[in-house]
Amino acid sequence: MPQLTWLGDADAKRAARRVPYRLLDTESVHGDFGAANWLIQGDNLDALKALLPFCAGRVKCIFIDPPYNTRSAFEHYDDNLEHSQWLSMMVPRLELLRDLLAEDGSIWVTIDDNEGHYLKVVMDEVFGRRNFVAEIIWQKRTSRENRSAIGSVHDMLLLYAMKPAVEWKTKRNLLPSNDAGFSNPDNDERGPWRSIPFSAQGYRPNQMYQIVTPNGTVHTPPRGRCWGATEPEFRQQFPAKSYSARYYDKKIDMLFFSPRKTLSMIRCLKMDY
Repeated sequence: MPQLTWLGDADAKRAARRVPYRLLDTESVHGDFGAANWLIQGDNLDALKALLPFCAGRVKCIFIDPPYNTRSAFEHYDDNLEHSQWLSMMVPRLELLRDLLAEDGSIWVTIDDNEGHYLKVVMDEVFGRRNFVAEIIWQKRTSRENRSAIGSVHDMLLLYAMKPAVEWKTKRNLLPSNDAGFSNPDNDERGPWRSIPFSAQGYRPNQMYQIVTPNGTVHTPPRGRCWGATEPEFRQQFPAKSYSARYYDKKIDMLFFSPRKTLSMIRCLKMDY
């Protein structure tokens, strides 16, 4: 795998091992004394190393908001580092954060265009490129920005896990379902449902076929799209005439899916005007 190199990179990649373990001194206690919540004040590199004996391999979720290196002046940290210094600052901290993560844990890091692309390569090295899950875009402004050639309206959030995305997906901590968007206007005995497009973007030969409705109308995928399932899958889910109860003589547009846990089961075909 290609690696990012910079002045001082070798020292940066050894820095985490050289940081001494430090004792954490309790200065004050607030709220429930038995709660396992800590607020640590001090250099974050020292704090991370001090946490290892207690939390190594146990942390489910980490969120960090590192300096973006935007050449701005802030009271409590330096946001105007030379590029190689910024990379050398990030690497040992990311390595210690990796050691804190549980097997099913994940780390979320906010960043912008100043260092975001370099951070992606560094995190590929530290966490493994196969463990990259997603780059999430969040809109930070809606007003116009005329000071730069092209106004920046978003930052990014890099998400990595301790296992490949497909495996981490089965372990992620989902919010309880509120069945938003689901209803049952026709009193379907299987419960609430919602409609989603049955066509998919692109051209796939095994998903290009004709569907004949009970009245003989022939439907083909919309221009530039294909059906959302192969023909054998479609025929298995919808044997001949099984979808006539929900037939409207126009075009195939939607499928109904169950909201329970997964969207893997096709509920019913709908043909809309």
